[in-house]
Amino acid sequence: MKVGAQYLGENECEFTVWAPKLSGVAVQIVSPKSRLIPMQLQAQGYWHVKAIDISPDTSYLYKLEGGVEHPDPASYFQPQGVHSPSQVIDHRRFEWSDRSWANISLDEYIIYEIHVGTFTPEGAFAAIIPRLPDLYQLGVNAIEIMPVAQFPGDRNWGYDGVYLYAVQNSYGGPDGLKQLVNACHQQGIAVILDVVYNHFGPEGNYVNQFGSYSTDMYHSLWGDAVNFDQAYCDGVRNFCLENALYWFETYHIDALRLDAVQGIYDMSAKHFLQELAERVVEFSQQHDRPYYLMAESDLNDVRLIRPWERGGYGIDVQWCDDFHHGLHTLLTGESDRYYQDFGTCEQLAKSYREGFIYSGQYSTDRRKHHGNSSQAEPAAQFLVCSQNHDQVGNRLLGDRLSHIVSFSGAKLAAGAVLLSPYLPLLFMGEEYGEDAPFLYFVSHSDPALIQAVRQGKQAEHKYTNHWEECPDPQALETFVKCRLQWEKRTKGKYRVLWSFYQRLIQLRRSIPALKHLSKNHLEVSFIESDKVIFLHRWFKQSHTFCILNFNQHETRFSTQLPDYSWQKVLDSAEANWLGEGSDLPQMLKPDQKITIKPQSLALYEGNQ
Repeated sequence: MKVGAQYLGENECEFTVWAPKLSGVAVQIVSPKSRLIPMQLQAQGYWHVKAIDISPDTSYLYKLEGGVEHPDPASYFQPQGVHSPSQVIDHRRFEWSDRSWANISLDEYIIYEIHVGTFTPEGAFAAIIPRLPDLYQLGVNAIEIMPVAQFPGDRNWGYDGVYLYAVQNSYGGPDGLKQLVNACHQQGIAVILDVVYNHFGPEGNYVNQFGSYSTDMYHSLWGDAVNFDQAYCDGVRNFCLENALYWFETYHIDALRLDAVQGIYDMSAKHFLQELAERVVEFSQQHDRPYYLMAESDLNDVRLIRPWERGGYGIDVQWCDDFHHGLHTLLTGESDRYYQDFGTCEQLAKSYREGFIYSGQYSTDRRKHHGNSSQAEPAAQFLVCSQNHDQVGNRLLGDRLSHIVSFSGAKLAAGAVLLSPYLPLLFMGEEYGEDAPFLYFVSHSDPALIQAVRQGKQAEHKYTNHWEECPDPQALETFVKCRLQWEKRTKGKYRVLWSFYQRLIQLRRSIPALKHLSKNHLEVSFIESDKVIFLHRWFKQSHTFCILNFNQHETRFSTQLPDYSWQKVLDSAEANWLGEGSDLPQMLKPDQKITIKPQSLALYEGNQ
């Protein structure tokens, strides 16, 4: 059942809302001319009416029993914010020019995460479009947009959305998002949209006035969980399933990133995630092109990505936090919070081989055994990164990796991710070493909620050794500090780092051994005492050998290589990458004694 205000043309509109416990619902037209339109109750708690004299851009509310009025839970647009009337949208009038677009093969994705509000000074969809050629030149072929479902105010990470179908008004609304997606496809860039099905935001949340959208049976970090398995859950499941397909069909989105699926509680015989995956496969078949689902989860559970016939949910990709944590601790030496579980080359080597580091072992941070083995799952089903919005933004000062490691360390981090056999994700600005922090920010209107957010964020950082106060999430200044200084990418060390990322992506795409994502064509070894990891990847006649030195000091060792002719193709210590100069040979022989500079990496290509 499709919900919302479906504009049919000829000033006719079909209104459908799920409100199974109510005895009466009506559409209250607010403008251009006020009038009340009674609705009829249909099967399974859906109220419906087909109304005439409804033009596009008509404002409306739903009047519920008792006379209370609220916006449409499935509103397509909230032009005046979360507390104001919804607006009818004629989605058919946008002229798409991406008919030949058929998405990109998943194993070729080079993903770039964007927060719309801080990526440009304007903080809007339209302002991203002029930057797409630069991203494409870098090698990016997929952007991942943090949530754009309508949230309170005009600045937010997006995870406080309360209207899952409505595109944020301050970003440019429905047409703004369509224009961006259309421009991306013309540029050869896929679009991933971050969506949240684990909770509804706290302000402007009227959904439970209509039905049992939430349940107190389960509690997440963000309050009551979404009702996927209790009484009246069918309407909620339909609401979210239709939402996913809505982004694909109406906005031509190519993939969805499912936020924190460990917060989706469902004891049904068929889990919501499996039903969602089945619906997306069916939708892909109907449209003769692939659409993808990518799940964020901290459970280290391969059931997410295993196919249905093997007892899984059939999600295409799983974020691999273990890779980030293992890499971060080797680069920084940090050991607080969850980082206490990581810090060895052996662990990162395991992640290169398998994906998950914790596959059933005891976790000191969690105080329990954690995870299951991902060794048998295909490499292209794992997404890795050295930074993302959470890992940067949940730090007290929002400090990026470029703030806490050297320039050499930043290059090493880039190579560790982009030379892996997994899907890489870059967080906006990391490719040139952005100096601006990425902090947590909101613009709520409820004073009590604002104070609760302030106290909550301060409490989160009790673990740190910093004595600074947490930056005020509500302050405009906090948000402004996070805007990218995009112009820096063309200057000095920023330009060098940008070029280094570009070169890594070029090599990943052009060398068959790197382009072919496979755990079965990979050998990983390490010297723990020297903090060095070796990656040997191959495909058919193509071979590569990568040396990753996480040591703060120069390291000398003997190589153990297959008997090929090894030619150096990249060395982060060389002067052209602003390194201190490399001692590594251009040609590398098996069992040769070599010396590598601190926190550097080198890549060799082998031929028989």
